[in-house]
Amino acid sequence: MRNIAVIGAGQMGTGIAQTVAQHGMNVMLSDVDLARAEAGKAAVEKALVKLMGRGKIEADAAEALLAKITPVADYAPMAEADIIIEAATEREEIKNAIFESAGKVLSADAVMASNTSSIPITRMANHSPDPERFIGLHFFNPVPVMGLIEVIPGLATSANTTERVTAFAEALGKQVVTSQDEPGFVVNRILLPMINEAVFVLGQSTAGIEDIDKGCRLGLNHPMGPLQLADFVGLDTCLDIINVLYRTTRDTKYRPAPLLVKYVEAGWLGRKTGRGFYDYSGEAPVPTR
Repeated sequence: MRNIAVIGAGQMGTGIAQTVAQHGMNVMLSDVDLARAEAGKAAVEKALVKLMGRGKIEADAAEALLAKITPVADYAPMAEADIIIEAATEREEIKNAIFESAGKVLSADAVMASNTSSIPITRMANHSPDPERFIGLHFFNPVPVMGLIEVIPGLATSANTTERVTAFAEALGKQVVTSQDEPGFVVNRILLPMINEAVFVLGQSTAGIEDIDKGCRLGLNHPMGPLQLADFVGLDTCLDIINVLYRTTRDTKYRPAPLLVKYVEAGWLGRKTGRGFYDYSGEAPVPTR
């Protein structure tokens, strides 16, 4: 796979585009309009400037990487892509609309993949032109740093598609975990109930934010506490994923913590809005409860 298309120029999409370009592949990056796609490329450039400042990348290498990312206004150029990767928000109706539209230009031997972190692949494959060439390809944030990709075949996904996409993921220098198409796959099936339970513990006043995070960092040897991690992921994304687990399984152990719902309703979504379980407006994060 040499020509890659990424739909969604947010944090995940730009991270995927940067990683793909870094490994010598050409990337078409799109969003709802050309301006947002160009803003996505600008975000990659900003990230590269920071890396240059730390001596992590040379200027000529950064320039070559950026040259491989082409913002596009619509899906038509993606007819040349070997794989189209959807990296939109974790809302199934939005993803399905993308698959139906982008599927019209998908070439006869290309693959369509979703970067979903929880939504069933088999179900979404019905909105693609060929479920045999549809697969889950779950990157982790920040994509250029994190060393893992989950590959999730749907019920109809062919063995050839799985092999090709696994080889593509490994060509990006990532380790691959293959998951069956079950809600949340492997990592989020384990992670999100932990984050959700941490919010229950906070909401029931069992402990404060700093003590919950300290307990998990030191007691479980985690690099981040669960509430700190939730802020990093985005509380809206956490709620979307836990809701997918709850609606799909109907298991009450996945019911969303009321305090998580309240924070999302308040627009306190974590680092990206400057406030979540921590307030990021000062020099150091401060707990909001």
